[in-house]
Amino acid sequence: MQNVSPFHIAIPVHNLAECRKFYGEILNCEEGRSSDQWVDFNLFGHQLVIHYKPKSKEDLHTNPVDGKNVPVPHYGVVLPWETFQTFSATLKSKGVEFIIEPYIRFEGLVGEQATMFFLDPAGNALEFKAFKDMGQLFAK
Repeated sequence: MQNVSPFHIAIPVHNLAECRKFYGEILNCEEGRSSDQWVDFNLFGHQLVIHYKPKSKEDLHTNPVDGKNVPVPHYGVVLPWETFQTFSATLKSKGVEFIIEPYIRFEGLVGEQATMFFLDPAGNALEFKAFKDMGQLFAK
């Protein structure tokens, strides 16, 4: 697999302090630059920025996938298999409430992957996943 450039994503949060603590202490993201309106984080080598935005009245939308209600939109990182296992165990030990508990999709098939979903304090949906064989990231 080719070397991938870091992505940049900016997401809205209605409580900057609470989300700063979540990304820093729960997800263990290193903090970068910040202001009173936004904070940069290193999310597994990618640039995540939380930006203050007043709370939305929108409900969480989901689509059915594998008999589970997957939140839309969502974001996250594809991790190495072992990193996913360690990260999911750390999240469980910190009491993170999962929308979809860590589980294996397509076990023994092309595209076998581990995945999990949870919300940040602002209601942004996160998915972290890992492929048993990273070469199958885009396999059909």
